[in-house]
Amino acid sequence: MPAPLSRFLCACAAVAFLLAMPAAFAQSTYPNRPIRLVVSYPPGALTDLLARAIGDRLGAALKQPVIIDNKPGAGTLIGAEFVAKASPDGYTLLIATSTTLGISPLLYQPSPIDPVKDFAPIARIGSVNFFLIANPGFPAKNVKEMIDVIKRNPGKYNYASVGSGSPHHLFMETLKTEFGLTIQHVPYKGTPAALTDLLSGNIQVLFSDATIAVPNIQAGKVTALGTSAAKQTQLLPSVPPIANTVAGFDWEAWQGIVAPAGTPQEIIARLAAELQKIEATPEFRAQLFKFGMEPLPPQTPEQFAATIKAEIPRWAKAIRESGAQVD
Repeated sequence: MPAPLSRFLCACAAVAFLLAMPAAFAQSTYPNRPIRLVVSYPPGALTDLLARAIGDRLGAALKQPVIIDNKPGAGTLIGAEFVAKASPDGYTLLIATSTTLGISPLLYQPSPIDPVKDFAPIARIGSVNFFLIANPGFPAKNVKEMIDVIKRNPGKYNYASVGSGSPHHLFMETLKTEFGLTIQHVPYKGTPAALTDLLSGNIQVLFSDATIAVPNIQAGKVTALGTSAAKQTQLLPSVPPIANTVAGFDWEAWQGIVAPAGTPQEIIARLAAELQKIEATPEFRAQLFKFGMEPLPPQTPEQFAATIKAEIPRWAKAIRESGAQVD
């Protein structure tokens, strides 16, 4: 090989090596500064509490602070868009939910995010199994009786949700569609307000998260008709899944951690490994139950990505059939 050409090729190799050094060095020393965990919900919400529980443990494992950054709004898409546009270096993460990467991108059009292309999934954290509860005066003690009562009295009863397109709304609309039920939807700003009207009898039925439902079921203030997930709930095993009556009814909301698309695989793998260790501890699992959540079987980042992608058509169908629109 001629000397000039040899020197030229050596120079090119040296430049390529030098250009690659910063990225390789950054990955090998990750993390070397605080990590921001964006929460698309206000302080005090379930997702915020979960984020802080994770952040404390993840920060201790990585020996760097994990700073919680609340960015609520637009059906959780403000925070999601912020993370999607952040540098893919592992220092900006999002605690995502089924609403963030399933429902809201379908409701808010044009969507500011693509739930599949804009994020690198890292780990699922836990699930929210919804309880279908009723006013004690409602003449039904289980899902079959509820369906029969509503069919016999079309238009007589009301059900509550926390807004059009919310899981609470879509789950009930799925039952309405399957059985041709006529029951009026009444949206509220939050579950506590809906529960107040349920207890007074203005509303007859409501899908509620466990933090509200379980203590009221245990106190005998409401009737538990069933749960949204097909698996038996660990929070209150005496309440049967709706799927025991309605074949194929299987709905739950998940929470998980994602990063911007393009984040190096080495960083994704490191975070996934640390999060799986956290999820496996009895202390963290106990905290999930305290939050009204349940642990989920561990998934690799690739499996989590497949879960997100597979759920989108289901949410799309539920939204289309419900006629849900942004309030």
